[in-house]
Amino acid sequence: MLVIEELVTSYPDWRVTFSATLPKGEITALIGPSGAGKSTLLGMIAGFVPVESGTLTFDGQDLLSLGPAERPVTTLFQDHNLFLHLSVFDNIAIGLHPGLRLNPAQKRLVQEAADKVGLGEMLTRLPEQLSGGQQQRVGLARALVRGRPLLLLDEPFSALDPALRREMLAEVARLACEQDITVLMVSHNPEDAQLIADQVLFIDAGRIALQGKPDILHSSDHPGLLRYLGRALAPQ
Repeated sequence: MLVIEELVTSYPDWRVTFSATLPKGEITALIGPSGAGKSTLLGMIAGFVPVESGTLTFDGQDLLSLGPAERPVTTLFQDHNLFLHLSVFDNIAIGLHPGLRLNPAQKRLVQEAADKVGLGEMLTRLPEQLSGGQQQRVGLARALVRGRPLLLLDEPFSALDPALRREMLAEVARLACEQDITVLMVSHNPEDAQLIADQVLFIDAGRIALQGKPDILHSSDHPGLLRYLGRALAPQ
């Protein structure tokens, strides 16, 4: 379980404070307007954004005392950062060792990660020989091969067409279930939350304003959420 308690960071003209609980092995969708603080929260969890105060624990372990590389976290961004001169195998393997010096057990992990995302027969291909969806799968395999129990997704599939995006989201849901991974997923599309999320966090003005099951997207009358969803408050 990921527990976020009064986690604070400040900018010259802005301050954010986050509190939430993410159940272990579940997918949580993080939604809200642009500039609300979604990517900031992911950065605080991953260790990329300094934290001024508060607590952050995963399965009882204090994460704030750990550097980014030491945290049980993998982050997948929209830009999957594939190395164009490296094969699919090496692009996945670099998640285990930047110098690509792998022992036999690690090589098996790369093969298994590739198999899990449907790329087991494409390990010798270069990124330019892959479709957009296949390139995204390489990025996902690289994230999975590290074996970290907490996966942060910062809109990695937003550039894909709707059908392919839904396919990749379903893939994440399947893999998260199989490997008991806790997922926090930033999305600008509320449909993504309804498709695979177990719960939704709505961020508004640097705070988590709502936390609940995906049906809060239809049942809540929170003014900020209604504005975000493009609806108006019904007359009282």
